[in-house]
Parts: sequence; C-alpha cells; structure tokens
Amino acid sequence: MERLRAIRVSKDDSEDSQPLSPVARVFHQPHNVYIIIMMGFKTPINPLSFKFSLRHSLLKHPRFSSLHVVEKDGEMRWVRTEVNLDNHVRVPVLDPKMESPDKFVEDYASNLTKTPISKSIPLWDVHLLNVKTSEAESTGLFRIHHSLGDGISLMSLILSCTRKVSDPEACPTIPTIKRRNPSNSGGFWEFLLKLWWLVLLCWNTIVDGLIFLGTIFFLEDTKTPLRGSLPLEATQRRFVHRTISLNDVKFLKNVMGTTINDVMVAITQAGLSSYLNRKYDDDKKDNKGAEENNNNLPNNIRLRAALMVNVRPSAGIQAFDDMMKRDSEARWGNQIACVLLPFTIALHDDPLDYVRNAKVVGDRKKATLEAKLNYLVAIFSPKYFIDKVNFSLIQ
Repeated sequence: MERLRAIRVSKDDSEDSQPLSPVARVFHQPHNVYIIIMMGFKTPINPLSFKFSLRHSLLKHPRFSSLHVVEKDGEMRWVRTEVNLDNHVRVPVLDPKMESPDKFVEDYASNLTKTPISKSIPLWDVHLLNVKTSEAESTGLFRIHHSLGDGISLMSLILSCTRKVSDPEACPTIPTIKRRNPSNSGGFWEFLLKLWWLVLLCWNTIVDGLIFLGTIFFLEDTKTPLRGSLPLEATQRRFVHRTISLNDVKFLKNVMGTTINDVMVAITQAGLSSYLNRKYDDDKKDNKGAEENNNNLPNNIRLRAALMVNVRPSAGIQAFDDMMKRDSEARWGNQIACVLLPFTIALHDDPLDYVRNAKVVGDRKKATLEAKLNYLVAIFSPKYFIDKVNFSLIQ
C-alpha cells in the first residue's frame, strides 16, 4: 500500500472523520477499482470555467474532498482536506489535426486504467480532451475511485452539476417510476399466486446462493478467449465503444414485451457468440487446417458476468439533494451487490431468439434475493472471505 504523505486536514476532523463502509473497502481489495466516465460535449471545454463549476458543485460533496487514511489498526477512514483542483483537472496539449481522434480518446481512456491516483489526494480526477471526434467537439474523462460511490450515486451527482437549456438556473428533472397501486380485492386465486411467487422466490434464492458459494470455491467458467487471467497488472485493457439508437432499443423492447436491460443483454450475447465462433474457427484453421464451418462453438459453454445491481429500496436515479438526506431510501454510497448473470453462447438463425433467451434469464433473476444476500455477505463477512470472492470473480 502506498505510504501517505503529510496532509492538511480541516479543523473539524474529529467530527467529520468516518470509517469506510464494508462495501467501500471491498474496492480496495485486492486491487483498487475505478469508475471511468466518458462524456462528450457539443463545444470545446473551457478549463477555467470547468474548474469554477467543480468548486461550486463537486467539491461541496464531502467524499470528493476527503482522503483515505489508514489507521494503525488497519481501519480506513474518510478525512476532510483542502483540495487543489490543479491536482485533479488535467488538460493535455493535443494536436487538433491528429490522424484518428476517436482511437486517441479510446487509448487515453484505456491508459487511465494502468496508473492509480495518488493516495495523498482525494481519489478522483478529470481529463479534458479538446479534440473533435466523430461524436463530440470535446471529451471529458472522469476517473473516480469506486469507494466514493456507485453508478447511481455518481449519475445523480453529475446531473446535479448540470442545468436545463430552457432554464439555466434549474436542475434537470428526474423521471419517476410509476408504481401500480396494489388491489385488495384479489380473492383466493390471487392469494395462491402470491404464495407461489413467495415459494419461487425462496427456492431461487437458495439455489443462487449455493451457486455463488460454488463459484467461490470450485465452480469455474469454461476456458474461452474471453476469460480473464491473473495478475491483473499484466492484462491489457481497451475502451472501445459504439453508439446505438435508444429509440431502436425501445422499439424492440415494446415489440417483444421485454425491458431495455433484456435487449442490451441480448445484444451482448449475440456479439459474444459471434466473436467466439470466429475465434474458434481461426483456431481450427491454425491447428488442423480445417475448412470454414458455420458453427464452431463448443457445446455447453459456461460464461457468466458479475453484474452489479442497485439494492436501494428506492429504484432509479434520484435527485442529489434527496440522496444526501440521512433518512432517504436512496442513500449515497455503494448500495450495490453482485449477481451472477449467465450468458447463452449459441448461434441463432432468428436474432430475436437472443432477446427471448435474455428475457427468460432476466425474469429468473428478478425472482430471487441473490443481490441482497450477496450484499449482506459483503457487509458481514470476514476480510479473507471478501478477498476470495474477488479472486473467484476475476477467474
């Protein structure tokens, strides 16, 4: 662990110093975990204006002006400090006529994963790239240590830093999720349906809990070109992105009666299946000189993703002020847990079969308490157990 330098802390340090939550400590073990956010802008970024906005928005949040201090007993605490924005906002000098701006931005984002942020300052920084790409006039890259908050928290914070085009003084409106009012006139058959749902929920939770334990100790995924390897430092990473139409995704979601998440999982499964089929075809040609085959996938490939889900009682993105209230259901922090999402690796003649398979898996994962169970494990389990969970998920 990097040795901390001398720091300047606020006078009310004793009152403000708080220990890191168990979930926040997980993101320090065994390796530091960062969130990379890529944002495109319609105009070039003015660094001075950007810093001014950060001082009156981001820095007001205590987590972004606090250090991780390790005490003698090994406990990590938040300690407030004075923030010098020059240590956090980086503006590299770039060639506006570079050959491939899109690839440059992807490479720049990838390189951010290779170097950690110094522990002598709050663990976040922003990189302003004033270069025109195919999708934006400039790009901002945010690198934030995961212990500061999860995706829901950070999206709420970033939205609070923006303003409406129609009203420069007003924050964006957060859409609310409409819930149906439960009816009390269900009768006997509705009671049986609720009872069956409860039995199914308990059964799925037990099965998923056992599978998660099995994954920790012995149940591994099939060795494929997609499987990760240790040590993590030796692994080359790249950020490659493609923009797709949200309207197209919504259209498919409405036609198939699924969710946006189901459609995105289906797209991922189709892409991974096509990629693996091509990789296995290349291996056959290299090793045996076999002719090209339409389906080169091995049977019964076990491929799973560690999917992080929100476990807050209040779903969706909430207003930042609401998240900072002590009694709010949508609390700030890392209110997330891991579920194991199995991917169906296969080639289908009908592309909609990927959506149908994703819907089956999605509905199955909604009828389980796996996420909340794993969240409790992360909070109450000993340190060695957390390390073993992290190691197993990487494998």
